[in-house]
Amino acid sequence: MKRRVLIMGAAGRDFHNFNINFRDNDEYEVVAFTATQIPNIDGKKYPPSLAGKLYPEGIPILSEDDLEELITGLKVDVAVFSYSDIDYDYVMNKAAIVNALGADFWLLGNTNATIKTEKPLITICGVRTGAGKSEASRPIVRLLKSKGVKVVTIRHPMPYGDLAKQKVQRYASLEDLKKHDCTIEEMEEYEPHIEMGSIIYAGVDYEAILKEAEQEADVIIWDGGNNDTSFYRSDKQLNIVLTDPRRAGHELRYYSGETNLLMADVVVVNRLDTSDLCDILELRDNIRDRNPKATVIDAVMPVKVDKPEIIAGKKVLVIEDGPTHTHGEMEYGEGIIAATKYGASELVDPRDTAVGLIAETFEIYPDIGTLLPAMGYGAQQKADLEKTINNTECDVVVSATPIDITRIIKINKPVARVTFEVEEIGRPNFEDVLKDFF
Repeated sequence: MKRRVLIMGAAGRDFHNFNINFRDNDEYEVVAFTATQIPNIDGKKYPPSLAGKLYPEGIPILSEDDLEELITGLKVDVAVFSYSDIDYDYVMNKAAIVNALGADFWLLGNTNATIKTEKPLITICGVRTGAGKSEASRPIVRLLKSKGVKVVTIRHPMPYGDLAKQKVQRYASLEDLKKHDCTIEEMEEYEPHIEMGSIIYAGVDYEAILKEAEQEADVIIWDGGNNDTSFYRSDKQLNIVLTDPRRAGHELRYYSGETNLLMADVVVVNRLDTSDLCDILELRDNIRDRNPKATVIDAVMPVKVDKPEIIAGKKVLVIEDGPTHTHGEMEYGEGIIAATKYGASELVDPRDTAVGLIAETFEIYPDIGTLLPAMGYGAQQKADLEKTINNTECDVVVSATPIDITRIIKINKPVARVTFEVEEIGRPNFEDVLKDFF
């Protein structure tokens, strides 16, 4: 008898776990995926072209809200938990529900959840969403390229559109963003790499992605998402993990951030310039306790503003990266830091003017600070974001998303753009820990 499997996910790790463990595996029958965290991904199908010969009709993607009914109605034997940036209470609550209904609850380990590459591999992961992974990956890529190393970055998946078309995506120009009909969340990760002349891959089938990336790389960079673990492993591998003192203690309480911390060769203590001393000390103690052998790099993430002069004395609407401030639970970001630094008279709360799916975001995540998360997972959400910005009474918009948001939506107010990257303090630094890869 085949074991009936339900894969619990959020359009990323779930598809990867299926591809490398269950696709074309006669011992199991995957009856469905569930979806959460990301809007508008349930109600679709994992397509036959990706699902393999055992699933000629594809596999349904259903809402995790109906988990109990699905376990019972689909006669599930095993539920495979396959998403991240989730606190331990949440994970074990799901385990309790699944177990109470008679099914096993699985978390796949590093071996069964990774594909081996023959190329040297540098993984850049984090203990929470928004810890600075992408902001660290870019200076690392530039450093390697300056030493003559051919580098290709592979980004954690964000396949929120046509999954069959998104099997393998290569980004080398801004036109590629249009070609692949990217969401704001995707552009926030890909556009900065493109602007610095770097190649980045993403998609759905990470074995197929790896085969293409290996053809043009001396070294593979894994640019992780959420606080997920790497999809790849190598005999020559360096694991770099970003930590965030603003959320000190989270590195011990979130899945799979603590896993990343335990596997880290290098731990970056980021945002030392904008964190409280007591939080920094708590984080350092936790790193020493959980992974005393790791090399620790101190880092800051200073803000740069293209038009700081338009902020002083003004009522400001701050736009920040979306996931960092929704399920990432960050109370404030670099946009608020920049607005405060350059003398904004007031931070405007957009809740009263939010419309549609943006208003729903504030209802789902009521603890978002006085800021507007740049949610744009689809055309409707982009439209609602634009309306919310233009409806909000303010003098200036301070945009701290990693992209030039004015390329995507029309804003009826002056916009000051905030940029930032990880910068090491003293030694050891990135060059010290990467010397074996030059």
